[in-house]
Amino acid sequence: MERSLDQFEEAFERAQRVEERRRHELRRRAANRSRAREIVKTEKRGRVRFSVLAVCLTVTVIVVVAVMFETLAWLVGG
Repeated sequence: MERSLDQFEEAFERAQRVEERRRHELRRRAANRSRAREIVKTEKRGRVRFSVLAVCLTVTVIVVVAVMFETLAWLVGG
């Protein structure tokens, strides 16, 4: 009886250790997935911001050139 109780306790402790390792591994994987999602989201946000910046700069250049030539034409023709 004493022996079977000891065996039961050892098996229980072993199962607890296995379960703890499994939970730790699951937590680690979840943290890695979360980190990966955050990186993807940050990169996507960065690409969108860069695209908006490039469009704004292009529009600014076009407007400035158009206004500059209109002003030059007005001054020379005027």
